[in-house]
Amino acid sequence: MNTLIYISGLGIVSLLAEIFNARKVIVPVTIIGLLAILGFNISEYNHLGSYFNNMMVVDKFSVAFSSLFIIITLFLVALSHEFYKDQITKISDYVGIKIFLLAGAVAMVSFGNLSMFFLGIEVLSISLYVLAASNRLNLKSNEAGMKYFLMGSFASGIILFGICLIYGATGSFNLNSISQIIHTTNYPQWYFIGIIFLLIGMLFKIATVPFHFWAPDVYEGAPALTTATMSSLAKVVAMATLYKLIMSLLPIQTYSFQLIIVCVAIGSMVLGNIMALRQNNVKRMFAFSGISHAGFMVSTLLLANNAASTLLYYASAYSVAGIAFFAVVMYVTKDKENETIDSFNGFGKSNPLLAGILTASLLSMAGIPILSGFFAKFFLLNQLVNTGWIVLVIVAIISSIISVGYYFKIILAMYAKDNEEILPKVPVMYQIVAILAMILNITLGLFPNIVLNLLG
Repeated sequence: MNTLIYISGLGIVSLLAEIFNARKVIVPVTIIGLLAILGFNISEYNHLGSYFNNMMVVDKFSVAFSSLFIIITLFLVALSHEFYKDQITKISDYVGIKIFLLAGAVAMVSFGNLSMFFLGIEVLSISLYVLAASNRLNLKSNEAGMKYFLMGSFASGIILFGICLIYGATGSFNLNSISQIIHTTNYPQWYFIGIIFLLIGMLFKIATVPFHFWAPDVYEGAPALTTATMSSLAKVVAMATLYKLIMSLLPIQTYSFQLIIVCVAIGSMVLGNIMALRQNNVKRMFAFSGISHAGFMVSTLLLANNAASTLLYYASAYSVAGIAFFAVVMYVTKDKENETIDSFNGFGKSNPLLAGILTASLLSMAGIPILSGFFAKFFLLNQLVNTGWIVLVIVAIISSIISVGYYFKIILAMYAKDNEEILPKVPVMYQIVAILAMILNITLGLFPNIVLNLLG
């Protein structure tokens, strides 16, 4: 609970800095504040419990995922100073919105009451609507913001409808009370309709098939840093929240529910990878790649044992690879009309370090050893075999093979093609973020138990 208060306080401090004309210190102070909050959040492993009549719950799950969210936000804030240097008068707004987005994320994995869950998802969603349309002079950014706002509002309405049905069936918003009621007494069948509505709304937020249609257009039109935020932080937050909702509200996983999850996962993997093969815009390609990875993460709902640990590891591996990817993409495509693959022609010769990091991040997402993306898929598929859904495992392996095709389109452009365009000097912060993210990626691959044992 205190973590949420400190994050909100840090967001207010970043906004107040604008009043005192302290724009230059906003990013450094915010980074220091987030590091302090991360240290405090980790210390809460020793102070688990519930607060305010179970509105907020501090358990190993919420602490572990909140720590991941804070680390991702650290990277995103570090990239902000360089990315928004042409809009320096608005830097406090952009950083403040990212911090409040983090507050919503923490609320979404720490809730013990459905009203707190809905409050968290709205704080996160509204922040993303603003960020998506933040480039006011760009028509694509305006379109992305409007499209995301309209689609997101419908999804939020569906989630709220589901919460109302669950309340009508059980008479409570409290997760503990609902769990006790569904395990000990009879309850109306519309309770399961409420669960279905919640599932639909959250699958939209994660961008899985068949609720994926908004993602490619929004990812392409939004500013690159906002795309990085949506693809890493927002996707992981929504997935962790869906996991917590299903584990708390669904007493027994029926065959029908498992079949729905399997169909969603297979559809996301297949459609995401096949459509990504056809893309020339890097951000659209990453959108479809994210849809595919969402299919992998949704599969964790089928696991009986160590599902939370597997999800945390997969989310961590996917996020750090995505951060490293976008740190390079933002540098290469800056001031360009479109973020096409041609922008990377000859990049391997002009900047071997960043090209190597970009290659490693792409190989990680494709599932190549020794990178963490390989072990994330290996641990997940190994556990899926035990569930009996072998068809899902086969599709996942085939999808991973297909993904190599479009990831290598960028790699081939960097190393096999020439480009006479001279890029400006690489910003120091972009290099630092890319290197740190890649070190984290390799560390997770070499020492997976660092994450896997957190929720054991």
